[in-house]
Amino acid sequence: MRRIADALDRMAPAPLAAPDFAAAPAFVWHTDPDRLEPVHNINRVDLSLLVGVNRARDTLHKNTAQFARGLPANNALLWGARGMGKSSLVKAVHGALLADFSQLKIVEVQREDLPSIGRCLALLRGRPERFIMFCDDLSFGHDDSHYKSLKAVLDGGIEGRPENVVLYATSNRRHLMPRDMIENERSTAISPSEAVEEKVSLSDRFGLWLGFHPCDQDEYLAMIRGYCDAHGVEITDETLRAEAIEWQATRGSRSGRVAWQYFTDLAGRRGVTF
Repeated sequence: MRRIADALDRMAPAPLAAPDFAAAPAFVWHTDPDRLEPVHNINRVDLSLLVGVNRARDTLHKNTAQFARGLPANNALLWGARGMGKSSLVKAVHGALLADFSQLKIVEVQREDLPSIGRCLALLRGRPERFIMFCDDLSFGHDDSHYKSLKAVLDGGIEGRPENVVLYATSNRRHLMPRDMIENERSTAISPSEAVEEKVSLSDRFGLWLGFHPCDQDEYLAMIRGYCDAHGVEITDETLRAEAIEWQATRGSRSGRVAWQYFTDLAGRRGVTF
């Protein structure tokens, strides 16, 4: 019997203890086994370098500052054009507030790990720290039921979202589901309106919807100029304009991500590290 009990203990080990949250400003949630891995150096840009997203920046900063002070705050869905700084804004806002609120932590959860989100919240619930739970590039495809786990945590479960946790998610889709999936539900379901409500209700559980839209050429060039000034890369406006426009033409798009990629190439050519 003792051998059987030992074997069962090995198959189902005791839950891991919560990590030392004072050791790092950020953590990544992993499963198998469940654990929160500390991240000491966060990949982010300064909040002042994000151009063309002023309204979203100010709204998210205000919401996060309220949360950091222990006041009520909304979950936020940052949706819209790719490469326009959605995930960068979340990390930048956290970085901007970290100096004043050292107890503000960010925990990244991968979309494929959403079914385990309840176990992650169990480690965070009741802690003195304040946690931004961050899910990047959140979207769901056909026959994907992961969104049901998230719905219960956001607004529908008995326990609900812990008071010291707020969820920020980014997505290219406002309703997190493919449009053809929603249209198919509307056209084939016995009760079309009920089927569509099931698919779009997840987005409704985010109190803040912050839209990100494609930038114009002036904003694109201003982004690059801001990066150059911040990192000490010297280049004339005429040269920057000509090279940056050519770079965007070869990429077939214009966004904050393309601006950063051009700047990375420019800094490398000028021998500047950052």
